[in-house]
Amino acid sequence: MPSAAPGPAPRVVVLVGRGRYEDPWHDHAATAHRVAVELTARGRRVELVSLFPGAVGAAVEREPALLVVVAGSGRVDPSFDGDDADWALDHASLAGWADAGGPLLGLHCAANTFTDAPHWRRLLGGAWVPERSWHPPFGTATFTALPEAALPGVPREVVADDERYCGLVLSPPARPVLAHREGGRQEVVAWSVEEGPRRAVYDGLGHSTASYDSPSRLALLRAEVSWLLREPRG
Repeated sequence: MPSAAPGPAPRVVVLVGRGRYEDPWHDHAATAHRVAVELTARGRRVELVSLFPGAVGAAVEREPALLVVVAGSGRVDPSFDGDDADWALDHASLAGWADAGGPLLGLHCAANTFTDAPHWRRLLGGAWVPERSWHPPFGTATFTALPEAALPGVPREVVADDERYCGLVLSPPARPVLAHREGGRQEVVAWSVEEGPRRAVYDGLGHSTASYDSPSRLALLRAEVSWLLREPRG
């Protein structure tokens, strides 16, 4: 018998920081493009969406298979990029979509974006906290998968040219996935969230496109996306 025709490729939306959600330390456009190239090469349809007011709501209305956030924190004054009311519907749309089971992947500075959104920290499973969170200088870094990691396919060790975030604050029910050691302490830099229908992953790697030159870093990204999309192993 002929095999069944494959279903349509899953559509992934990558939200790219700009304006209120763009910082001076990260090239969000370049890293988002690099992530899109990788996901497209694995057979997904990828759409890059800049963060203008209304963009998040419009994106989730089209019911993507996965939402990826590559964004940071910028200016929040109304004359620059709208006031809080201009963004309230986007924040509500994002929370409603994720709580209904829409999978979510936050990369690197996504731990420090949507700080004006009341549900973002809960949805992502943790956050960068000013005065507590920090990182050593950029350089070649080694990260280790943790025994309690819930994601299949995560490499035991990831080596990449990247930043090593420290002092991130996890919120239940986040489960640590990847960590490094700094000053004798274990610092968690990636985690997963599974609660009811909801799935999310935060991946603290990806400061620049250099991170994605690492095969082990790419293997980590692939494992995260496969778990979020509930793809069968292999």
